Amino acid sequence: MSEFKEPKLNLEVRIGSLRLQNPIMPASGAFGEEMEDIVDFRQLAAFVPKSITKEPRKGNATPRVCEVPAGMINSIGIQSKGIEYYLANTLPYYRKYDIPLISSISADSVDEFAEMAEIISREQGVEALELNISCPNLKGNGLAFGMDPEATRSLVRKVKEVTDKPVIAKLSPNVTSIQEIAIAAQDGGADGLNVANTILAMAIDIHSRRPKIGNVMGGLSGPAVKPVIVRMIYQVSQVSHLPIIGCGGVMNGEDAIEMMLAGATAVQVGTASFINPTAMNDILRDMKNYMISHKITDIHDLIGKVEVGYPCS
Repeated sequence: MSEFKEPKLNLEVRIGSLRLQNPIMPASGAFGEEMEDIVDFRQLAAFVPKSITKEPRKGNATPRVCEVPAGMINSIGIQSKGIEYYLANTLPYYRKYDIPLISSISADSVDEFAEMAEIISREQGVEALELNISCPNLKGNGLAFGMDPEATRSLVRKVKEVTDKPVIAKLSPNVTSIQEIAIAAQDGGADGLNVANTILAMAIDIHSRRPKIGNVMGGLSGPAVKPVIVRMIYQVSQVSHLPIIGCGGVMNGEDAIEMMLAGATAVQVGTASFINPTAMNDILRDMKNYMISHKITDIHDLIGKVEVGYPCS
């Protein structure tokens, strides 16, 4: 009996000039160095540590996380040790791996975004920047840069002026038309789009009659948001030529493939890693098995290949 030989699969994808060995990476805020003993980092497409701010931040009031049906709400508030700590401690840690590092940045102004981007871009090992312009936990009743097309366009353009690294704009789903924001980011010079951050949500304890989140509102993530994100990925792919990173509700390989069929080039995994720390490794394995069973050898044969409409009977 001849021995089964696994077919050679091409899983490599690109976000601008950033080359990734496969489409699976962590979502910012759901990944950290402490996962090293559990997750096989070598299998990841990229590292995406938690968003950093210029100055240290304590984050939002507790409680910061609560479970809801088919998901969770979090309001961490971009807790950060600041850019100086990031440069001195976080970057050296990730340099020991031959995996691209995508630095996620959050700031209070366009100029501060540009200042941080310029500083971080000079550092060895940083392969791309993700602009967190979409976090729904920011002050102003959830208002963020990513809710305004002109603010998005100006911010991305300013950052592109100070860096030659690929720039990924992380879009907010809390908008009327995500296509409009996507086009604005593309016009500003973005190299890729992250679709999308968490959905602004609220939960109330009916016994205490108090919000379950200390900051009242937070970001909904998990399986509940996936159909919304898949829809947004598809909509953005119809108006923008930029590669899309799908983010929101990916729990298994089928979820990741669904996002890619909708138009995503890569996929970020968040909530699933809280439930199952090896989720990213498992999802990559499931995707490979899917490709083998469907006789697909190139991952690009999945990207944007959803067949819309039904044939006439």
